[in-house]
Amino acid sequence: MQVSEIFWTLAAIVLGPFVGSFVGLLTLRLPAERPWAAGRSACDGCGRKLGPLDLLPILSFATLRGRCRSCGAAIPRRYLLLELACLGIGAWSAAAFAGPMALATAVFGWWLLLLAAIDGEHFWLPDMLTLPLGAAGFAVSILVLRESVWTPVLGSAVGFGALWLLAWIYERVRGRQGLGGGDPRLLGAIGAWTGWTALPSVVVWAGLAGISVALAQLILRRKVALDQRLPFGVFLAIGAWLTWLLGPLHGFLG
Repeated sequence: MQVSEIFWTLAAIVLGPFVGSFVGLLTLRLPAERPWAAGRSACDGCGRKLGPLDLLPILSFATLRGRCRSCGAAIPRRYLLLELACLGIGAWSAAAFAGPMALATAVFGWWLLLLAAIDGEHFWLPDMLTLPLGAAGFAVSILVLRESVWTPVLGSAVGFGALWLLAWIYERVRGRQGLGGGDPRLLGAIGAWTGWTALPSVVVWAGLAGISVALAQLILRRKVALDQRLPFGVFLAIGAWLTWLLGPLHGFLG
C-alpha cells in the first residue's frame, strides 16, 4: 500500500470518533434550534465548560464512566454510541476502498447516519443537511470517480423527481401527505452520489429495511397501525449505504 493510500485509510478511521462526537451534538442542537457552530460545549447538569480532556471521543466517556467530572450528571450515551458507530463506518470504509474513496465513503456514511438519527427521532430531514450532501456527491462523482457531470445531475434529478411525483400522486389520491418533504431531496442527494441507475437498488433496500422493522414489531407483538408514520429517511439512508458498498442489485445479482 502506498503512503498516500495509508493516509486516506487512517484518516477515515481516526476521524470517525471525532465526527461521531460532532454528529451527536448536531442531533441534539439542530432539532432544538440551538446554536451549534459557535460556543464551547458545556455540561447540561452544572453548565461547566468542557475542556479537551472531557471531549476526547470514547476515551473521555470510558475514563469518566459516563459522568460529568464536576457534578456527576450522566453524559448522554448517544455520544458514545454515535462515536462508536462513526468509528465502525470509518473502518468499514477503509476496508472496502483505498485512497480518497475510503475517506469519501466514510463521509457519505457519517452524513447518512446523521440524517437517519434526526429523522428517526424527529421525522425531519433538514435542507441544511440534505442539500450539502448532494453537493458533496457532485464533488465526489466528478473529482474522485471522474464521472461525467451528467452522472450526478441525472442522479439528483431522477431521485428527487421520482419521489416528488410519488408523493404528489399519493396526496391527490388519498387527500393527505404520504411522504415528508425532505424525502425527495434526500433521494436526490443520494442520486448525486450513486447515479440514477443505482437508485432502484436504494429504494429496494429501503423497502426491505422498512418491512423488516414492521415484521420486528409484529414479532414483538406490538400493534402496527396502517397509518403509522415511519421515518423513511432512515430506510433511504440504509439503502444508500448498502448500494454504495455492494453496488446496484442488478450488477450484484448478475
